[in-house]
Amino acid sequence: MSETELSPAEEAAFRERCRAFLEEHATGVGGGRAASGEDRGAGLMATAKKFQGALAEAGLAGLVYPTEYGGAGLTRAHDRIWRETYRDYPDMTSELTISHGMCLPVLNDFGTHEQKLQFLGDNIAARTVWCQMFSEPGAGSDVASLQTKAELDGDEWVINGQKVWTTLAHLSDYGVLIARTNPEAPKHAGISMFIVDMKDPAVEIRPIHQIDGGKHFNEVFFSDLRIPKSWLLGELNNGWNQATAMLMYERVAIGTGSSSGISHPNADRLINDAVKLGKINEPVLRQDLMRLYAEETTKSMVAMRTRAELKAGKAPGPGGSLGKLHGAKIAKMMRSITSAVHGADVVAHDGDEKLAMLSRSILTSFSAQIAGGTDEIQKNIIGDRVLGLPRDIAVDTKVPFKDLKVGTQRSAD
Repeated sequence: MSETELSPAEEAAFRERCRAFLEEHATGVGGGRAASGEDRGAGLMATAKKFQGALAEAGLAGLVYPTEYGGAGLTRAHDRIWRETYRDYPDMTSELTISHGMCLPVLNDFGTHEQKLQFLGDNIAARTVWCQMFSEPGAGSDVASLQTKAELDGDEWVINGQKVWTTLAHLSDYGVLIARTNPEAPKHAGISMFIVDMKDPAVEIRPIHQIDGGKHFNEVFFSDLRIPKSWLLGELNNGWNQATAMLMYERVAIGTGSSSGISHPNADRLINDAVKLGKINEPVLRQDLMRLYAEETTKSMVAMRTRAELKAGKAPGPGGSLGKLHGAKIAKMMRSITSAVHGADVVAHDGDEKLAMLSRSILTSFSAQIAGGTDEIQKNIIGDRVLGLPRDIAVDTKVPFKDLKVGTQRSAD
């Protein structure tokens, strides 16, 4: 990947190429959550895969990834132009946030040459979709307490255990999983990362049915799942450091989105709705709309700084938690403002697709304060790694995992 800056003529030509593609393909048709029925992710995923496939055919997918691995082999400057242009169009790939924003960069950072040849091209073009499997019933905020285990048996790893809250597992082809490979080591030191086939019969996926009738998260069970020895991703027993990198990518993906530049789409939409409904002159609502506008503007500026750091070759750092925290705050603000603008109609709608979408967005907004790490976790990261505040006291950092009573684990006595 070259870091050469583009000339004004090259930049203008590439921007027009992006715009021409988006005019044809970024229609937003089929992207509404309300139109996709019970499994709202399925409709959005079908839209995302179709769009991404067309993007790959046009040579615009995976812009900064090498052509050897299925990318476009272009520069960060091209990526910036794409994001700036995409900002003015509907987001067609929201359901690929995990596959592209988290799994893809981790595969690129830690995968072997053979793994990249096998997996990156299909991921970039969305011929395959990936999920992330970290959380367990006894390992949520304290992910290092995970009990899913992987044991080497000849040329295969045998995996047993359970994951939970796995977004889109039921629609994924592959997953990135962390499992315990050395229970004799302290809990952070005996973890490794693996590639797993989500279609394998030894993988059982149970969708979690939500209060709105949809399903987006899953429980995943592994019963003697066998994967090739070569599907170890990165270094043996270094999975915690790799998982931390993946979480940073997750927070960057959630906090920066698919576009670039200053934008405030939610505020713009709600201001427009308030004007149409004759509520724009209500003083408290005007104040709340202005706060939302300011919050989205601030989030955009944080995202621009994060993207600039990536362009400079820096790996995602704890600053990604700032964007994630802003996103959660915006989601919380959206709940009350959307209800104030649309009133009871947003709850007691009668088949109106827009109102149904807004109703679902209110319900699903609660996950923004949990997914990718809770608000409390983000504040701890910012306090510790950004502000340099003292860390919480930990007494188990040097104790072998097998001797700990964590999560659902209990001692033999």
